[in-house]
Amino acid sequence: MSDTAAGLLQVGFLLLCLAAVYRPLGGYMARVYTSDKDLRIERVTYKLFGVDAKADQTWGVYARSLIAFSALSVVLLYLLQRLQHWLPLSLGLPNVESGLAFNTAASFVANTNWQSYSPEVTMGHLVQFAGLAVQNFLSAAVGMTVAVALIRGFARAKTDRLGNFWVDLTRTTLRVLLPIAVLGTLALVAMGVVQNFSGGHEVASVVGQSQTIPGGPVASQEVIKELGTNGGGFYNANSAHPFENPNGLSNLFEIFLELVIPVALTRTFGLMVKDKRQGYAILGVMGTLWAAFTFAATFFETQGAGTATQAAGAAMEGKETRFGEWASALFATSTTGTSTGAVNSAHDSFTPLGGGTTLFHMMLGEVSPGGTGTGLYGMLILAILAVFVAGLMVGRTPEYLKKKITAREMKLVSLYILTTPTVVLVGASLAMGLAVARASIFNTDSPHGFSEVLYAFTSAGNNNGSAFGGISANIPFYNTALGLVMLLGRFVPIVFALALAGSLAQQQPVPVTQGTLPTHKALFVTMLVGTVLIVTGLTYFPALTLGPLAEGL
Repeated sequence: MSDTAAGLLQVGFLLLCLAAVYRPLGGYMARVYTSDKDLRIERVTYKLFGVDAKADQTWGVYARSLIAFSALSVVLLYLLQRLQHWLPLSLGLPNVESGLAFNTAASFVANTNWQSYSPEVTMGHLVQFAGLAVQNFLSAAVGMTVAVALIRGFARAKTDRLGNFWVDLTRTTLRVLLPIAVLGTLALVAMGVVQNFSGGHEVASVVGQSQTIPGGPVASQEVIKELGTNGGGFYNANSAHPFENPNGLSNLFEIFLELVIPVALTRTFGLMVKDKRQGYAILGVMGTLWAAFTFAATFFETQGAGTATQAAGAAMEGKETRFGEWASALFATSTTGTSTGAVNSAHDSFTPLGGGTTLFHMMLGEVSPGGTGTGLYGMLILAILAVFVAGLMVGRTPEYLKKKITAREMKLVSLYILTTPTVVLVGASLAMGLAVARASIFNTDSPHGFSEVLYAFTSAGNNNGSAFGGISANIPFYNTALGLVMLLGRFVPIVFALALAGSLAQQQPVPVTQGTLPTHKALFVTMLVGTVLIVTGLTYFPALTLGPLAEGL
């Protein structure tokens, strides 16, 4: 079978699997968030932490609860790393340095999972599974709670209540993420992923030398790493490591895990607003963008760049021979489109335009299909922008899902959209302007060096976590700057999204008339795709011309 046929076959099988679970998983999540019944374990949890499960919260209380929970999570994860040496299952590893501990704590709580270290020689088993893996669950659940709150903003009327953050967080973790993770862990173990508490495995290298590769609870962390669109690997090689991703089947399953919840949430959205067509429309936009970037990345990698690559027959530098170009490009597109950040190949080794495609994909704002929850609420906010633009074109007050888009809503949408580009571009500018930061760039005499810095801040600001190589990020400047960018890029937009949800929930729905723009048809899907690309292109195009475009052209 040719590489092209094999690549098309795996893409088709992936789409078939996503289609098979779309209705049942999307419907199940809708029932989770609309049910008025609590499980016994949930009631025990609420009682233990003093939560009134029946108390609806305003958007302000919801936001403060979320921020307080996340701030406490940063502190606890930081302390866990700083005290590692005295904890059990530390494998004799020292305490994590303070700057790196802050960066890592901010990273995992912000669902970014940026790793400026080699996990297998920095983190012991306890920190890995009791700290990092726990945050993989909780940070993913936080994103989903925001999406649900925004959906309630559309679905509810003449109220200032959006639900209860603690209830949404608990239900997401116990009813959605944990059951899928348990089944996924068993599947990964069956495919050959490591799951133990071993301190190490002695293996012989290709040159005959002995090497120790640490074992650990890899499969259980791997599944939530992908399912929660987190991305932080147990090993430095991430999903290119055979202990994390041993074969083509496990590779395809991990891609499926990255996409499944963001895709199924569009059906949850349609059911909760009582119009399934709206969910299909949002899915159509996400699918169109994902397909376009998958095609572009695959094309640039299979075509290669330059005579050397063409003579070799493939752009295989930095790629696993187990997966090849097609599976590497498919993984790269999915991980940069879902804010996962996991990698099965070195993005820095992609062709200039192939690497630029992954960079631009993140710059869309992680909406194709985006992270767990973040992709949906990000796309819904862009949909509001699209109907506002359409309203200006025809001279009507814009409406979306029977809610008027007034000046207040547009101010919140504008602030949401401007936050991430601001922290990304300001951070990259500071890095290029400071000598201590430029000293960390290995490719100082080419546009690729700037691309590496721009990729780092784009990845941090969009809570992705993947990286180009060629930059030493474990220095005080990058640990602090990227940590702050990750926190700002995560939580400032969340506050604006919740404020928007609160504003929408207070409105009285307006009746649909002949002048109402249908937001479930192909015309609106096309308009929304254009809005996503134009807003992103106008914002980042000057920076892209200095990096990947200059290098590729």
